[in-house]
Amino acid sequence: MAKYTGPDCRQCRREGVKLFLKGAKCVSEKCPLAKRPTAPGQHGTARKKASGYSIQLREKQKTKRIYGLCEKQFKGYFDKAETMRGITGDNMLILLERRLDNVVFRLSLASSRAQARQIVNHGLITVNGQPVNIPSFLVKKGDVIAVKENKKDKKIFEELKAANSIGLPKWLEFDNATLTGKVVELPERSDVEQKIEEHLIVELYSK
Repeated sequence: MAKYTGPDCRQCRREGVKLFLKGAKCVSEKCPLAKRPTAPGQHGTARKKASGYSIQLREKQKTKRIYGLCEKQFKGYFDKAETMRGITGDNMLILLERRLDNVVFRLSLASSRAQARQIVNHGLITVNGQPVNIPSFLVKKGDVIAVKENKKDKKIFEELKAANSIGLPKWLEFDNATLTGKVVELPERSDVEQKIEEHLIVELYSK
């Protein structure tokens, strides 16, 4: 499977917006986008008139990079969203929000989605008491997501016990003491944090 292995911050510069791929670094003065708000490469400062297609493509690339997906995975979510009742763009974003790695990130069990994906891959997370190591696992209403009992003493999780749940989306609950979260409702379009114009992605794939 194709995987991007270059600098994460280069992706933010290419899209011209913060994708929050590096956790705390993205909100600090060390953020490369804040220092160099131009596209990477020798032609990054050149003025270019964006075509309709390029605007749609950049929106798709931006969304893919936010959730850390390759093209085949991302197109799969779009195809599934098309078969569901409702608005295709909204359905696609809701499916992306329901991914286990995204839920782990939204519960603040990781500082970035990439770190959340690693935590899930390493088998540190359970869903309804059962270990799940598949980042693309889609959570359902009522699912209980927790850190494995014998992994709660890891430094990354110990620090969370003293934290609070400010910024937790309304469709999730989290108990810092037990490092346990719950999906109280399925996410809605309004629960997506970052600004995404999903209609541009729908238009691109519909050509």
